Amino acid sequence: MYFLLSPAKSLNEKDNVPINVADQYSQPALIEAACELMKTLKQKDPIDLMQLMKISDKIAQLNSERNQAWCWSKTVPFTIDTAKPAVYLFDGDVYTGLDVYDMKKQTVEYLNTHVGILSGLYGLLKPLDLILPYRLEMGTKLANNKGDNLYNFWDKQIAELINKRIPTTDNVLINLASNEYFKSVDKKTLNAKVITPRFEDEKNGKFKVISFYAKKARGLMVKYAADNQLTSAEQLKDFNLAGYYYCPELSDDKTWTFRRDENITA
Repeated sequence: MYFLLSPAKSLNEKDNVPINVADQYSQPALIEAACELMKTLKQKDPIDLMQLMKISDKIAQLNSERNQAWCWSKTVPFTIDTAKPAVYLFDGDVYTGLDVYDMKKQTVEYLNTHVGILSGLYGLLKPLDLILPYRLEMGTKLANNKGDNLYNFWDKQIAELINKRIPTTDNVLINLASNEYFKSVDKKTLNAKVITPRFEDEKNGKFKVISFYAKKARGLMVKYAADNQLTSAEQLKDFNLAGYYYCPELSDDKTWTFRRDENITA
């Protein structure tokens, strides 16, 4: 069983990694491709980035500075002195649910072998891959030597890497990524059964997907699996954090639905 998550726009650059997992820090597997993309990004000034990514002047300026600070001879390979493990750098709703800063070492080690984080810049990351702060969403229409966007650029590379990392014991991929990011995984290349959990919350007597809660629930599900050291997808049907429960009557072999009552909003 292997989980896929999206990254986050917001980053936690200030908090130190709370446990010693230095022996498992690694370089992104697709770092050469990331360097290729960065060469293109370094040519963009703040105004270009504003238009390309539809971001504010302040955010564009920050990321222009980040891009220009990326120096091949000095920053690659990354070190813990200048970079940070991906799972500790990404912030936002999914990572709030994951709550990695309060995890024990054994739990983080489970994440590192069972979770992949999709990335516009890095392709696919292990949670403990060292990375630098960046901004490049997968849906960005960044022209490159392989096409007009990042989907063209990554092509089969991400799916091929997933195939190498997914446990052969069950070959099940739990897709907890957004549509924008999961689209980067070439389905024809992928050798796995894909299950996509769907999280619904009750509001005004009706159940529906509420983005904020659904994102947090994705992180909670991975946390549940890591805390309990789960080994099979079937065990996820017992997921019950924050009041969620599995609904077999609303599920099929590709989509598993979990619901939560209106009076529970944790």
